[in-house]
Amino acid sequence: MNFIDIIVFIAYFAAMLGVGIYFFKKNESVDDYYIGGRSMGSWHIGLSVVATDVGGGFSIGLGGLGFSIGLAGSWMLFTGLFGAWLSAVVLIPVISKLSDKHKFFTFPQVFEHFYNNKVALVAGIISAIGYIGFTSSQLLAGAKLASATFPEVDLNTALIIMGVIAVVYTGIGGLKAVIYTDTIQWIILMSGLIFLGIPFAYEAVGGYEVIRETLGDEFFTLSNITWQQLANWAITIMPIWFIAMTLYQRIYASKSEQHAKKAWFIAGLFEWPIMAFMGVILGLFSRVAYENGMFAEIGYAVGSSIDAEMGLPILLNSILPAGLMGLMLSAYFSAILSTADSCLMAASGNVQTDILDKLFNLKQDTKSQLKVSQLVTIVIGVVALLLATTMTNVLEMMLYSYAFMVSGLLVPILVALYGKSPNSQAALFTMILGGTITVVLIVAEIPLPFDLDANIFGISASAIIYFIVDKVSQPAELVTK
Repeated sequence: MNFIDIIVFIAYFAAMLGVGIYFFKKNESVDDYYIGGRSMGSWHIGLSVVATDVGGGFSIGLGGLGFSIGLAGSWMLFTGLFGAWLSAVVLIPVISKLSDKHKFFTFPQVFEHFYNNKVALVAGIISAIGYIGFTSSQLLAGAKLASATFPEVDLNTALIIMGVIAVVYTGIGGLKAVIYTDTIQWIILMSGLIFLGIPFAYEAVGGYEVIRETLGDEFFTLSNITWQQLANWAITIMPIWFIAMTLYQRIYASKSEQHAKKAWFIAGLFEWPIMAFMGVILGLFSRVAYENGMFAEIGYAVGSSIDAEMGLPILLNSILPAGLMGLMLSAYFSAILSTADSCLMAASGNVQTDILDKLFNLKQDTKSQLKVSQLVTIVIGVVALLLATTMTNVLEMMLYSYAFMVSGLLVPILVALYGKSPNSQAALFTMILGGTITVVLIVAEIPLPFDLDANIFGISASAIIYFIVDKVSQPAELVTK
């Protein structure tokens, strides 16, 4: 990599750390640290939401889908658009009113309000585990990109570099640092794709005629996808808008209900069609480059084995001139860090507020709470970094983390918000067994009907479990009352 690119790259990371240091000095309470003082505007929240949801995992993952199946890979983020707008209409009005009244910090506190402390504790544990895994997947995405760009840097070394930077500025700066860096990072990513990545890649692979001659018609149609894959994406991604700690934090951080709704509408449009098609188009270009032997000199001759998710980083590294490669690389690292930092903040909030405070009944002054919050964030970041060293596929790990949380938490939160009489015992059984069933199906690699995702069966089992336990426990609850 050229010296100019390295300077640009270092300047980018220095700026991110600078934001963290700035808010480290500004934060005065846990309220500032975890929910930005409840004073954030629509555009900052909206860009932070889309930067978090369409971060490194989806950015690198979309490139992999474009490489594998072409434009049809964009359907993955259509589920994000639908989920964002649906939750803006039916979820935000309820949660904003609860937050205004009870001053919530975390998602599991909603469970505590409708159920009890025990249910909230289990929800906190499930959410924390899911977000630690998701943070790890983002760090892996960054490491893949770095190792493809810097051949002399192995994957584990790249993981350490990514992890240290993300953990430090997130740990010291809190949610405001995360939201403001997300805004900066999203602008960098969009600018990089629009003005650098797409035009340079299009020119490098030979333009429209070469692209059409190289790939089959299936790469240019939106129907090159099975109904099972679309169902798997929908059932895994759409529900996350109802159970994601990162999103609840941003609802709490918004100035008002209307600011939160506007932010969600902004985020949905940026997900699909804008980011969806830019991501898969770049992945498609990388497939053209591979099929025409452009990667042969670095060990990926036509017909050789290549990780689909590595195609896009390799293409960008091959075609961008000095200086611009540094900018483009910073753009993709922006996407990665914008999700990693948000997930890290979510896991930290779960661990401190929903787990440690409940188990040990911590009583501290404001400054002590703030210091503990920063320490918890850094420790969780180290755990996520260590976990990342055991992963191999970014998109799969990201979707598994989603699936684990969705299977355990979706049914109880829907019943709590829209049901008539939430049952704490039923919620407890549902959260534990629903998530466990999904994990067992995934780990055991049990063949499932129609090749559907394990999450579909986990959610179905959760609904059945809730119904059964609710019916069985009702007489006992009536006697108690």
